[in-house]
Amino acid sequence: MADPLSGALPQPADFAPPPDAATRRRWTEADRAQRPARLAALRSRLAAEGIDAYFGMRPEHMRWVTGFTLAEGEEKVASHSGQFLVGADEVILLTDSRYTIQARREAPAAVVDEIGYSLPDRWAGLLARVGARRVALETAVVPHALWQRLEAAAPDVEHVPVDGWLEAMRAVKTADEIERIAAACAVADRALAALLPHIHAGVTEHDLALRLEWLLRTGGAEALAFDVACLGGPEAALPHGAPGDRPVRAGAVLLFDFGAQVDGYRSDMTRTLFVGDPSERDLAVYEVVRRAQLAVIEELEARVSSTPLPDGLALDGVARAVIEHDGRWPAYGHGLGHGIGLATHELPRLGQTATADPLPSPTVFSVEPGIYLEGETGVRIEDLVHLDASRGLLDRLTLFPRTVIALDVGRSSGGGAPSLW
Repeated sequence: MADPLSGALPQPADFAPPPDAATRRRWTEADRAQRPARLAALRSRLAAEGIDAYFGMRPEHMRWVTGFTLAEGEEKVASHSGQFLVGADEVILLTDSRYTIQARREAPAAVVDEIGYSLPDRWAGLLARVGARRVALETAVVPHALWQRLEAAAPDVEHVPVDGWLEAMRAVKTADEIERIAAACAVADRALAALLPHIHAGVTEHDLALRLEWLLRTGGAEALAFDVACLGGPEAALPHGAPGDRPVRAGAVLLFDFGAQVDGYRSDMTRTLFVGDPSERDLAVYEVVRRAQLAVIEELEARVSSTPLPDGLALDGVARAVIEHDGRWPAYGHGLGHGIGLATHELPRLGQTATADPLPSPTVFSVEPGIYLEGETGVRIEDLVHLDASRGLLDRLTLFPRTVIALDVGRSSGGGAPSLW
């Protein structure tokens, strides 16, 4: 799986353009067509567990099950709007007056119930409507205080804690979902390519992050997948650091971690670039990280048609073994990767806390090993990978090169030009 580009710095035109209106309409229709099967799978799980209804709160679950959408972070002010109750025969979508019109437009197959702002006051009636004597609630997101109030509001109904049901279902991606993730990757690839001419010693992390955000939003993203990280030199040792007013230094690394959102689906990529002539140490760190990621990709390629598929715990061990065998620097403390889709972090997990269960298929996940040296430097390379065992397919969706890119070489060394090797 070689880099698609070589010999020259990447240009925005090297990557796919944003989706057109017809493509977006096709995706919308695909979601509507797939929702009955999604509900059937959830109801089958409920029946197998002897549970009558499922109460969902996660924004990504709202969209996947009903079609109702909330912007990033909007659930904090939306009260119970968008939360949903799946019974044996119908789906009830909760709203207040701010969201009722939107809910009817986006979720025509659901019963839209304008409950206002107090779910406990309506809880018993909602459960009675769907005939629930046992109801599943998402333990990871239902606040303890709300759980207690719901139990008190319907004392004759058993409230059953569940975790990971819809997450596991969403980990298996349909073709149109993968298309949207790939489109989000292309938006991010183009944006970083367009940013390259603006990277030079003296510009601040904050200004580069702001320009990259502008390039994402004007280049096809409806939103950011998460806040842009731009970290130079020693700050690159912070895996989730935030850009500051620090000027970029010649001879230092510059780490970008960012993603785009297209039609609800996200991308996530990390590239570590060099400003000026790279130091031998930083180049060596980069090479070890590159080899660690490549070892994982090669392991996946070798086993993409095998039964069972590799698991996230073992794949993390493959990457760590490369870094530990080199022996000069410690391996990353975070996970090797994570699933992605309607949420930036979702199943499957790849890392030391992952299970030994085989990866799902078809699915999309990140591969992002790194090395972080406190007070000195940091390197991470992150790509999204599409795995489809039925087709024997392993494909990188992130196409921006993984080769070393050194920018502003002329300014820092008195000659030369930006280079890729």
